[in-house]
Amino acid sequence: MPSNKSVSEAPIVQFTNCRILRSHRLQREDLWVREGKILNPEKLFFDEKGSADIQLDCKDSIIAPGFIDVQINGGFGVDFSLATDDFKSGIDLVSQKILSHGVTSFCPTLVTSPPTVYHQVLPQISIRNGGAHGAGILGAHLEGPFISKEKKGAHPEHCLRTFEAGAFQDLLATYGSLDCVRIVTLAPEMKRSSEVIQELTKRGICVSLGHSVANLSQAEEAVQHGATFITHLFNAMLPFHHRDPGIVGLLTSDKIPAGQRVFYGMISDGIHTNPAALRIAHRAHPKGLVLVTDAIAGMGLAPGRHTLGQQVVEIDGLNTYIAGTKTLSGSVATMDTCVRHFQEATGCSVETALEAASLHPAQLLGIEHKKGTLNYDSDADFLMLNDGLYVQATYIAGEEVWRQDVFGM
Repeated sequence: MPSNKSVSEAPIVQFTNCRILRSHRLQREDLWVREGKILNPEKLFFDEKGSADIQLDCKDSIIAPGFIDVQINGGFGVDFSLATDDFKSGIDLVSQKILSHGVTSFCPTLVTSPPTVYHQVLPQISIRNGGAHGAGILGAHLEGPFISKEKKGAHPEHCLRTFEAGAFQDLLATYGSLDCVRIVTLAPEMKRSSEVIQELTKRGICVSLGHSVANLSQAEEAVQHGATFITHLFNAMLPFHHRDPGIVGLLTSDKIPAGQRVFYGMISDGIHTNPAALRIAHRAHPKGLVLVTDAIAGMGLAPGRHTLGQQVVEIDGLNTYIAGTKTLSGSVATMDTCVRHFQEATGCSVETALEAASLHPAQLLGIEHKKGTLNYDSDADFLMLNDGLYVQATYIAGEEVWRQDVFGM
């Protein structure tokens, strides 16, 4: 039956024989797409008297929203914290390669760097939609340099900074511009951090707490001023203590303002966080968990020496260390691997594991009306996965941008 073109000339695609992740559960129904958006079939049938132009049999695949990685330092030999002449081609390469791992949108992340690096790199990052060229760019995540010396992790100490008088101007001078910035990680115990958090939040920039020795009351104060995220929970912060649980205590704090949710990133690679710690966090605050890769340039490459900004990093299996030390420095895990490990380690449902990499990061960034769900009228960025949660195909705006060569791996 021909479709009614009274509303739009664009073709209507119907994905059949699938289980769709919608309203927190897998539902056996069809997915309808037109002009890059998810269609409401009832409106199509009853208001437009329309039907599908193209039908695709999904062979009983799971259809889930595309993954969103809000902390990725690079990959496939590209380091986002290195100012190079071909930076744009590097970011293009990463955005292309992560499609096969189910990532449809991401925040390129810069670790602590000299101001000259921010001034050179940030103007070359532009927010853009995804497509056949690669995953969409949601804006930069600047991790540092306003972080604690004691919890610097893999960040170079000589580049760390504190807030002086006129703290926000100091931050602006360091970064050069905030035009394409989406997230800033800072240590909330620093003097004058409250005014900086308020100014960033006013501009719609997400403030994340991390690389910090903050106690719980300092962390709670930061949240009251607008901070909404915790950078890689448990890593580069004071360990949980029963008399002062530090930043970790935000997961069950009763001082969070009404209507505000604290989200926290987890590197679920089996290296950065013991499965027991992953389970504790998830059971304490399941709706705040956001899976991140924290991937570095060595992701997708053979073990050996690679860079992370100003530092040299050695990859040994799944471990990445600052060369000559045992200091962990990012990961080489891909997002689909993190999703599978999270589900296995926690025993959570498939729906929960998938939402930790899609819905929750979208909610964190305030874009859940268009990304991270398969609700009607949202962007048709989605994945086909098998029951083992291996990605079979990736779609952006309803167009197939990657497919596994051998279907049903």
